[in-house]
Amino acid sequence: MKSYLIRTIVMLLVLSSCKKHNAKTDKSIFEHTIVEGPTPWTSAIFEPTEDDFTFAIISDLNGGERDGVYIAAVEQLNALDPTFVLSVGDLIDGGTEDTLQLAKEWNSFENRTSKLKMPFFHLGGNHDLTNPTMRSIWKQRFGPRYYHFLYDNVLFLMMDSEDYEEKRMMEIYEARAKALKVIAGEIKGVYEETEYYSMQERQLGGMGLEQFEYFKKVLEENPDVKWTFVLMHKPLWQREDEKGLNPLENLLADRPYTVINGHIHSFSHRIRKNRDYIILGTTGGGQNAQDSMSFDHISLVRMAKEPKITHLKMDGILNKKGELPKSGALIH
Repeated sequence: MKSYLIRTIVMLLVLSSCKKHNAKTDKSIFEHTIVEGPTPWTSAIFEPTEDDFTFAIISDLNGGERDGVYIAAVEQLNALDPTFVLSVGDLIDGGTEDTLQLAKEWNSFENRTSKLKMPFFHLGGNHDLTNPTMRSIWKQRFGPRYYHFLYDNVLFLMMDSEDYEEKRMMEIYEARAKALKVIAGEIKGVYEETEYYSMQERQLGGMGLEQFEYFKKVLEENPDVKWTFVLMHKPLWQREDEKGLNPLENLLADRPYTVINGHIHSFSHRIRKNRDYIILGTTGGGQNAQDSMSFDHISLVRMAKEPKITHLKMDGILNKKGELPKSGALIH
């Protein structure tokens, strides 16, 4: 019996030694010749395993897309190598019922996106989902306009902020088309005096009851996730009625979550309901030269115990030569 106990103890010590040998503190990973005295590094203990993951988010391409910026972002994303990439909408110029033109725009976007070396998650904005034809094309190419997924016990709610009944959608679409003609000088008028300009949906979007019920069920079925990310194009959380985010925020109140949207083309961050609410800038979309927060960037989120969010200006992501991708000449 005594001999058996000794053998067991020896075996445990061997296993413990093997485990230590395989850690990143092993000399085969980190080697040096300093054997005594102080060292010029702070610690020889390295992260033994990857207990986290990193994902990226791109913002608006359109509303005045600048050539070359998005394809440069694709190159930069491949260099950064996140686990996957999310979008917050306005992926094409859209705003038309011309199926050939829409196919051309989507093919262009998809061709550039196909060069990513990791999964990409589509999300629609007002440029992508402004009429029944565009909704139909979205369904054919990408399936549902709103959806959710889990990755490593983190929940992602991908919302449709252009979620209107068809009659209201067409009213918005027609008012928008008229406003664009005013801007182009095709008809007389002042943009700020158009019907479209005063529509709440223009800036804040809307969420229908069916979508709310969908995400309500998702939250009920996933009560114990590590974190919840809520992504949308327009800032539904700024709309105060039942078509805004408030009903869903009430269901989110007892869990950690982060809300992220685009549409404004100007970066901002605020604390709302003791949570982070972030409006992204652009990843190739039109910019206001007078707005210092209107810049091209990629957001990186390292999901550890809680998210560590970093926004990288594209004009600071350089290759090994210290250069921007050649296609990114217009990044700023």
